[in-house]
Amino acid sequence: MSLLDKVFGSHSDKEIKRISKTVDKIEALDEEMQKLSDEELKHKTKEFKERLEMGENLDDLLPEAFAVVREASSRTIGMKHYRVQLIGGIILHQGRIAEMRTGEGKTLVATLPAYLNALEGKGVHIVTVNDYLATRDAQWMGQVHNFLGLSVGVVTNDMNNDARRAAYQCDITYITNNELGFDYLRDNMVIDKKDLVQRDLHYAIVDEVDSVLIDEARTPLIISGQSNKSTELYRACDILARKMERGSSDGELSKMDILMNEDIEEDGDFLVNEKDKQIMLTAEGVKKVEDFFHIENLADPDNLAIQHNIILALRAHNLMFKDKDYVVKDDEVLIVDEFTGRIMPGRRYSDGLHQAIEAKEHVKVKRESKTLATITFQNFFNKYSKKAGMTGTAQTEEQEFREIYGMDVVVIPTNKPVIRVDHNDAIYKTKREKMNAVVNDIIESHKKGQPVLVGTITIETSEELSRMLKKRNIKHSVLNAKFHEKEAEIVSHAGEIGAVTIATNMAGRGTDIVLEEGVAELGGLKIIGTERHESRRIDNQLRGRAGRQGDPGESKFYLSLEDDLMRLFGSERMIAVYNALGIPEGEEIQHKSISRTIEKAQKKIENNNFGIRKNLLDYDRVNNDQREVIYKERRRVLDGDNMKQSVLKMMKDTVENRVRQVISNELSPDEWDMAALNAELLPIIPLQKIELTEEERKSKKVEKLIERLQQEAVDLYEQKEKEFEGFDLREIERIILLKVIDRKWMDHIDDMDQLREGIGMQAYGQRDPVVEYRLVGFDMFNDMIKSIEEETAGALFHVQIEQKIEREEAPKITGTNKDIDGPRTPYVRKGAKVGRNDPCPCGSGKKYKNCCGKNKK
Repeated sequence: MSLLDKVFGSHSDKEIKRISKTVDKIEALDEEMQKLSDEELKHKTKEFKERLEMGENLDDLLPEAFAVVREASSRTIGMKHYRVQLIGGIILHQGRIAEMRTGEGKTLVATLPAYLNALEGKGVHIVTVNDYLATRDAQWMGQVHNFLGLSVGVVTNDMNNDARRAAYQCDITYITNNELGFDYLRDNMVIDKKDLVQRDLHYAIVDEVDSVLIDEARTPLIISGQSNKSTELYRACDILARKMERGSSDGELSKMDILMNEDIEEDGDFLVNEKDKQIMLTAEGVKKVEDFFHIENLADPDNLAIQHNIILALRAHNLMFKDKDYVVKDDEVLIVDEFTGRIMPGRRYSDGLHQAIEAKEHVKVKRESKTLATITFQNFFNKYSKKAGMTGTAQTEEQEFREIYGMDVVVIPTNKPVIRVDHNDAIYKTKREKMNAVVNDIIESHKKGQPVLVGTITIETSEELSRMLKKRNIKHSVLNAKFHEKEAEIVSHAGEIGAVTIATNMAGRGTDIVLEEGVAELGGLKIIGTERHESRRIDNQLRGRAGRQGDPGESKFYLSLEDDLMRLFGSERMIAVYNALGIPEGEEIQHKSISRTIEKAQKKIENNNFGIRKNLLDYDRVNNDQREVIYKERRRVLDGDNMKQSVLKMMKDTVENRVRQVISNELSPDEWDMAALNAELLPIIPLQKIELTEEERKSKKVEKLIERLQQEAVDLYEQKEKEFEGFDLREIERIILLKVIDRKWMDHIDDMDQLREGIGMQAYGQRDPVVEYRLVGFDMFNDMIKSIEEETAGALFHVQIEQKIEREEAPKITGTNKDIDGPRTPYVRKGAKVGRNDPCPCGSGKKYKNCCGKNKK
């Protein structure tokens, strides 16, 4: 805390003081609410809705509405919101982030703003990080909302469209961030309005907001279809990468060095910078690639694919590590989530990196997929009218929350003081010494029965520690990406007397570790970290597993100068200090300067990761502007608007574009190339052979010719409409327009991907790549719009009555980059349709027509 904060109070202190009067009002209503019968309490919902219709706003209702939820919660699930939880609820209603320590009951906090905002009838989404938590919270907290007459739904990965639609129609919907984003993308790919599942994005409460909006924001959501690219190049580059020698200038190469043409002492075939995750070929390496592929110049644009793929192969071998970044299981490369240690089935690295790793591991190389639709979490969540978030650790990323999402962080005090003891880091010279010290600490704690949770960063470390404990006959459980199926069971026993649990990046999100009776007297749960994570937030999450709700506990991190974080950020100087002091082998040291160095390294990496996410967002903002235009036009077509005037405008634009391509006012009419004009325009709009009139010759203006041809095109289309008497030409227009928009937009996404891949070279010419991307992307988008107009016009002029015009199926989806259970096709109904008299899927016990389906026609 800064000196100013100590003197004047922090931002959070001021905000909590500001809302204290509102909290006093809520608590003052407690006695009044207790006196109400169940029916009277339930009737409050109807009363609140009527008051909203009469002109009151949600802020007017807040104290009474929160008091109602508090009492309903006490009656249904036996939990009554503490004062700090009421504060958290107000912060969430205001569209901000509430930082609440682990174990402070964030799940219960969300019931307050969810109920209040659901009164508007526009839907509230409570966003969690996995299906298990979404289902659990909907069933658990849903009892409170159902009691008060609101409908509660849940969307999980395995649900069909009818069930999803029913869940989204509910007042409050529990769902994961991935399902939300993918449903949004799929809704913008449907070819019939009845296939839409979502409503407008109104209000979202994001649980574990740092995980969803920060950690996962580095990877955009991608829906993909099959591509026809060959996989042979990946195998060839893998063979070559194995023969190439790594240079010794590791860590010296930076992106800035490359851009500034700094002299870099080259040796070997390529250089690696682990800090920036960069690979650069040396002159010798370039020659090796040219010789291997029998090409003259690797820098030639024709060889872009080879350039890209050899770098990917070298990255796969030098920067991507088995059992840390990924595991190989059942002849498949599976990504390990770096923040949770969980396997991500169905998720694949983009830009061909996944294929390069498959080639490295000698498993089947799957074809690259073609992107059908994509969006970043940043742009998706910014579509909500209002959003809020909860987490135990957000303050370290407050700048990012403010800049990207427009949300500030308010730290909520704990209900009971935190009495956990956080020991200073223990630092050793080598990893071996450190691991021995960790094992000795575990054994000492185990002897007295104190439960221990050990956090590791890699699967390799967790397995090494497990082997060491087995040798010492210490019974323990291992939770890592290889055994994630047992997660819930393992975590449920972690607080028992004598329990030893080893977990890879186990933030333990959403799962309380309950202490067995007698554990508090033994010192509570002990947390041991075997290494510092790149992010301080992840370290804090691990620490936060102990000491919840005033429980005792302790935490300690063990480090060595050989750890990746230390090795990459200045351990040489520390080793020199060690040697100078003559510290004996195996001796622990604790020093503030080393702890400060570690924190600086973490801040540097956090800033770098923020830069990566911001860079992704800068590029996607260009895509987002274009996506908004296309999706808005697409929705207008889907909604059944009369498209005739739009179609006529397309025809007129096509005439003008084609005329101006071949004819100019700078030439005299005698020089106008009429043959070229006929060749350009007539295949699209089948007019009579175009010849200049005397009036047009005299005017010498192209505009005169354009005006006449535009009118002829309109007249011709009016004739077409008469031919289709008895047929719905408006429906035909919609079908053709949707087909053309979808095909052109998907090709455009591909083109923009390729543009971005090569745009980085602009930096060599002292140009900002993002600015160039925006400018070139704008031209490409305009070209695509012209192409949509021309193809639609051409198709409508050439459509025949005998053709059966049908809405064709949406492009075949082969998967997404974040599938949980592998690829699935979203539009095929898997179960029976929800009937109006069937029980509602939300679990309320009511009939569908009286619950989630009551607003459906």
